[in-house]
Amino acid sequence: MSLDLKRTIAQPIASIDTLIEDLRAAQKPRAELRLGLEHEKFVYPKDGARPVPYEGPSGIGALLEKMAAGGGYTPFRETPDAPVIALQRGMETVSLEPGGQLELSGTPFFTAREAHAENLRHLAEAKAAAQALGLRLVALGYRPFTTPAEMPWMPKTRYKVMRRTLPERGRLALNMMLMTSTGQVSLDWEDEADCARKTVVVARLAPLMVALFANSPLVEGKPSGWMTFRSRVWEEVDPTRCGYLPAFFDGSFSYRAYVEWALDAPLLFLRRGGEYLHPKLTFRQLLKAGFEGQPADMGDWTDHLSTLFPEVRLKKVIEVRGADCVSAEMTGGLAALWRGLLYDKGALDEAERLLPKLSFTEHLAFHDTARRQGLAGRLGQQELHRLAAEMVAIARRGLERLDPQDAPLLEPLARVAASGRSPAQAVLEAWEKDPRPEVLLSHFTL
Repeated sequence: MSLDLKRTIAQPIASIDTLIEDLRAAQKPRAELRLGLEHEKFVYPKDGARPVPYEGPSGIGALLEKMAAGGGYTPFRETPDAPVIALQRGMETVSLEPGGQLELSGTPFFTAREAHAENLRHLAEAKAAAQALGLRLVALGYRPFTTPAEMPWMPKTRYKVMRRTLPERGRLALNMMLMTSTGQVSLDWEDEADCARKTVVVARLAPLMVALFANSPLVEGKPSGWMTFRSRVWEEVDPTRCGYLPAFFDGSFSYRAYVEWALDAPLLFLRRGGEYLHPKLTFRQLLKAGFEGQPADMGDWTDHLSTLFPEVRLKKVIEVRGADCVSAEMTGGLAALWRGLLYDKGALDEAERLLPKLSFTEHLAFHDTARRQGLAGRLGQQELHRLAAEMVAIARRGLERLDPQDAPLLEPLARVAASGRSPAQAVLEAWEKDPRPEVLLSHFTL
């Protein structure tokens, strides 16, 4: 989550080349490549299934205060008298998504096991604070009960603005903000060719990851027909800022291709004079004409990039965004999976060859199969669970060459792939056995 630090006057954007050079400035030598892990989860009452508001003695705000009291965190507020909406400790940030999802945005580490260990420490702290307040943390990709209309909102200015602007773009925008929870990995690149290659590999393999981590089959208390409804939601958020870029699949992806795509997305907001404004402009139009006499600057661009949600996102890192929230063990495996696939040259070569080259339209159909059927689906005559198992095996071979101590983190993923059952199957079976909300949530409490 972007904390929206106090905006300062930044360098005006001279041309599109300035934006391309901003991506080039993120390049790192191979010896300095790191990864970061993000893990969101839902907060519920210990014995209930109602969403938890920010306010109150057992609210989300109280949870942050409890964590801050014993964890050495610095509370973050938008203004001195505003509520606490995040905690910071070194490069580690605990923040809130719009519906009160609790998120760790972790420290960039060289190894997946370091990122996993940090997440485990965070979960231990968060669970202890939650238990003291009669709360629990739940690992699912979509809230299985309640509707967006019943949800509380967290007290963050960005969310107030997006609550107004994003629903103009898609029917399920509020579902995305309030009802979803995910795991993400951020990765580095060496140069433009390396960035393009890694981004394209992630995009092509993303449906396999979606199927492997699918963990959100229930909507409003009943099966939705999707193994990951969280992934389904993104189809109706905003087609100009979500999904896949055609350039991922036609051989044309580059820094410029990403920048040109981003320029044509509408602004969700523009920060000026301490206020969030909503000019009806794309960033390209802002760059050309400015707004109320002020030119577009790099602060505007940073804000804009944080409001784009493709399956693979570029900022100063490559963000892999397609996994549902799952257990801590599988989330550690998520970090190891992409380190093994992308940071070892031999594994990257193998990953490029794993799937047939699909057109943009064919890939969208592949992605749809993955989110509907999970690991039970097929790509042509190939079973997705077998392809996912081979993806994990490629990552293991990469890690065994790169750093064997990370390889054991892949074991939970290998077991799921071998079973042929996405995590969502266990959710459906628990619901069939006992559909009471409080009982179902107890099975997926962290």
